[in-house]
Amino acid sequence: MLRTVLDASQGLLKEGRESRQLVLVVVFVALLLDNMLLTVVVPIVPTFLYAMEFKEVNSSLHLSHARSSLHALTSPAFSTIFSFFDNNTMAVEESMPNGTAWVNGTASTVPPPATEAISAHKNNCLQGTEFLEEENTRVGVLFASKAVMQLLVNPFVGPLTNRIGYHIPMFAGFVIMFLSTVMFAFSGTYTLLFMARTLQGIGSSFSSVAGLGMLASVYTDDYERGRAMGIALGGLALGVLVGAPFGSVMYEFVGKSAPFLILAFLALLDGALQLCILQPSKVSPESAKGTPLFTLLKDPYILVAAGSICFANMGVAILEPTLPIWMMQTMCSPKWQLGLAFLPASVSYLIGTNLFGVLANRMGRWLCSLIGMLVVGTSLLCVPLAHNIFGLIGPNAGLGLAIGMVDSSMMPIMGHLVDLRHTSVYGSVYAIADVAFCMGFAVGPSIGGAIVQAIGFPWLMVIIGVVNIIYAPLCYYLRSPPAKEEKLSQECPMETRMYATQKPMKEFPLGEDSDEETDHEE
Repeated sequence: MLRTVLDASQGLLKEGRESRQLVLVVVFVALLLDNMLLTVVVPIVPTFLYAMEFKEVNSSLHLSHARSSLHALTSPAFSTIFSFFDNNTMAVEESMPNGTAWVNGTASTVPPPATEAISAHKNNCLQGTEFLEEENTRVGVLFASKAVMQLLVNPFVGPLTNRIGYHIPMFAGFVIMFLSTVMFAFSGTYTLLFMARTLQGIGSSFSSVAGLGMLASVYTDDYERGRAMGIALGGLALGVLVGAPFGSVMYEFVGKSAPFLILAFLALLDGALQLCILQPSKVSPESAKGTPLFTLLKDPYILVAAGSICFANMGVAILEPTLPIWMMQTMCSPKWQLGLAFLPASVSYLIGTNLFGVLANRMGRWLCSLIGMLVVGTSLLCVPLAHNIFGLIGPNAGLGLAIGMVDSSMMPIMGHLVDLRHTSVYGSVYAIADVAFCMGFAVGPSIGGAIVQAIGFPWLMVIIGVVNIIYAPLCYYLRSPPAKEEKLSQECPMETRMYATQKPMKEFPLGEDSDEETDHEE
């Protein structure tokens, strides 16, 4: 009986390892966790740093000011009462309400302090405007550190997957991601948060490059690959969808560590799934030697596709550190709203990747990407027009849908360009795609905070929106990219040999002797 159960379980595992659908599930979950960790910190970090640093620095000042104000406003007042019973005058101490003072022996009402009036007017906005403006840069650098590290590691991960296969890098990414998540849960300073974010970049590089390369190698048909990429990017979208609202609600009502500990538990489940299905101990190098990374970087069509990924994602990358702080300053939003502001973008991104993963193949992936970049630019221009969280629904929804159009179109195009113009080994080209994605998330937050501090949030949205609109027409060049001659000769070598050996060499040049020889042969 026991042996039967073991044989059945081994049979199921064997079928699972050969199943393309289960490979897609593993990549989906890996991208989901990576992007949940990416976005769960977005609403937490600005308010956490404000609570830890600004309030500590100003606590003594506020305490002394409060004590002096309390003493001035609630100091006891004395009045004299003449008693006709024994003809004596008595001094009586009275407790006065806030905002009441004694002037020439009479009580009069004074206005509240200026800070209290401003606070009441702004509906309990956070104080420390200068600190919040400076925090734009610090939070931007913190968020960008993940993408910068991922940018540095990607060129090494791509060739590594070509040599040893995708399974080991995929599992290594899980281990590093788990350590980063635990570190986030227990970090209490800016330095430790920075280290955890940097470590996340290393793990994300392994997971994303190996995962996308694995999908491209398993799904060889262009239509099926586009559909699989759309589903996998749906995991990315779901991570973005759940991350920010989940982080803000858990931080508001449970605590900072709670969302990270839950993500660490989910990461352990993903690691167990990888151990059972992907066999990370088995080395499976590619049979064909991949095209060198620098050769791919010289391909103009790959660069156009990578630029489209970069600039489209830079739009939402810039919003992550700057939008919550702008909402804290102008809308006086509570903590839970800072994450919910990204909910429309995440939902529409999830719809966009699944819808256009199939539809883009019919309408033309170049056209889908071109329209997406135009919508990205228009949506970013509309963001500063919002006066409350409801005004952000439309622009953010348009932004998410458009980025979903770009990603679900460009990721399959990267694999198609390698099939068409280079060797069909996908580690390096998806390293380039991930580098482009990371460039958006590295450059965007790092310069976004500085631009906001210099010229303001609305002008930042104008700049990045116009950049996307100007870049969009370049997607036209991806309409029908030509195949390289070397690639064509590799695909049909027997055909060229056949044409070279059909006619005997003695036919050239033609002469009388050659005619006689042919008559003899006949």
